[in-house]
Amino acid sequence: MEVLPYLLLGLVQGLTEFLPVSSSGHLTLGQAILGLGEEDLTFTVLVHAATALSTVVVFREDILGLVRDVFTSGESGANARSYGGLLLLSAVPAAVLGLGFKDAIEALATPKFVGAMLCVTAFVLLLSQRASGGNRPLGASRALGIGMAQACAMLPGISRSGSTIGAALMLGVSREEAAKFSFLMALIPIGGATLLTLKDLMEQPAAEAAGPWLGYAVGTLAAFASGWAACTWMIRLVKRSNLAGFGAYCLVAGILALIFG
Repeated sequence: MEVLPYLLLGLVQGLTEFLPVSSSGHLTLGQAILGLGEEDLTFTVLVHAATALSTVVVFREDILGLVRDVFTSGESGANARSYGGLLLLSAVPAAVLGLGFKDAIEALATPKFVGAMLCVTAFVLLLSQRASGGNRPLGASRALGIGMAQACAMLPGISRSGSTIGAALMLGVSREEAAKFSFLMALIPIGGATLLTLKDLMEQPAAEAAGPWLGYAVGTLAAFASGWAACTWMIRLVKRSNLAGFGAYCLVAGILALIFG
């Protein structure tokens, strides 16, 4: 396969992982448009790892502070342990759904289903704009609610960032905290999905796991760079603007996928 499809899919993965337009849905549509066959597990592992790394780079100070403080005493240590617990709690719904229904969810990745779910994403984004957020603390119930939104986003075409940020805003969380929590909580399911895919890859014969490494390298770098840019941009957008434009885009893309898929 030529390098260009890997470059395009890497860019799509990085951008759509953080923008509220559904990375899984756009990868499904991208593979259909490019006429690609079955999923390349090696490439999937690499681009997911790249987007996770871009999140770590963007939030490196927050992550280092959290890891440092979690082992300290006093108020800072208690706050760090509480926040870490909320991140873990938010991952529970996605873990249950992913482990129990992984194959069934993957079978839904068709252009028409993605189109329908993109329309749902558009509705969620437009609805969330009625909620300006607030200053309510996260707490266990809100973290679990945001985690349930993340679990729903396992359906191809439902945006993870759009769902979680939208849910946080509707639950009264501030815009800044909604963006931060959304992207930090993503590290857990992205890491888990990468490990599961890596397990599947290791079970393949060596000949099937081999591939065009130049294409892999280009796509991985593209996913990392575009993910870094998209994550940074999205944080600014959530703080200063609304997501209605992305909702309109998802609606148009969803309708087109339903018509031509």
